[in-house]
Amino acid sequence: MSLSNLDLAHISQLIAVLLAAGLVAGFVAGLFGIGGGFVVVPALLLTFNVFNVDSDVITHLAIGTSLATIIVTSLRSLHAHNKRGAVDFQIIKDWTVWLVVGAVIGILIARYMDGRSLKWIFSLGVFLMGVHFIAPVMQPKKAITTDMPKGPLLAAIATFLGGFSALLGIGGGTIAVLVMTACGRPIHQAVATAAGFGVIIAVPGAIGFAILGLGEAGLPFGSIGYVNVIAVLAITAMSFITAPLGARAAHSLNAVALKRIFGIYLVATSAIVLYNSFTS
Repeated sequence: MSLSNLDLAHISQLIAVLLAAGLVAGFVAGLFGIGGGFVVVPALLLTFNVFNVDSDVITHLAIGTSLATIIVTSLRSLHAHNKRGAVDFQIIKDWTVWLVVGAVIGILIARYMDGRSLKWIFSLGVFLMGVHFIAPVMQPKKAITTDMPKGPLLAAIATFLGGFSALLGIGGGTIAVLVMTACGRPIHQAVATAAGFGVIIAVPGAIGFAILGLGEAGLPFGSIGYVNVIAVLAITAMSFITAPLGARAAHSLNAVALKRIFGIYLVATSAIVLYNSFTS
């Protein structure tokens, strides 16, 4: 049964799954400074698959929809962190142009990739982030410098971050936090500021995927291109509640154990998505 022809029971099941994803995504966004895409994309892939969305559009649809949800989850997380005075808006301003350039490049790349290839990229990215959360091998023991990147280095890092995040349907917070802490920024400030990066990446990303999918066959009811509005509303409604809780936890708890648990989840998710790319 397709999403365009559902009875009340199936609609209820769909919304319940999406609401649950939103609860987790919002908390994760606030806690780790990421947009929640690592939770939302796999949840959408599973949900759309269960409801028999056309396999030719399912991956692009999950990524585009995830980016749309990140606009809200990251804004909510940014607001919660800003109330604690932890956001460095100068860093956000300095990175904005290159993050947008990267997101546009990511969308253009996605245009020429099929769903299986996008799943491979997502699986690889999620695996690397999972390993980092379990054992932060990419995190330097101490700050490498006290200055944030500038000039060509800033352009290169921010463009890569924007493009990579747009391709995966994520907010880019993990990489942003790595860069900022390596440059001597306190972890709470890095997490808070990374939420702003998520907004900047997600806005052009969601708009781009919406435009990219206009006129595509097989899209489910409620879709504007590769963005499903029903899923966006359901997920963001819950994440709006839980993002401040995650932000509060980030400022009051030692999150090492939680990060390792989340890392295990990411590695498992990577394996599932990779397996799914060969079976669907």
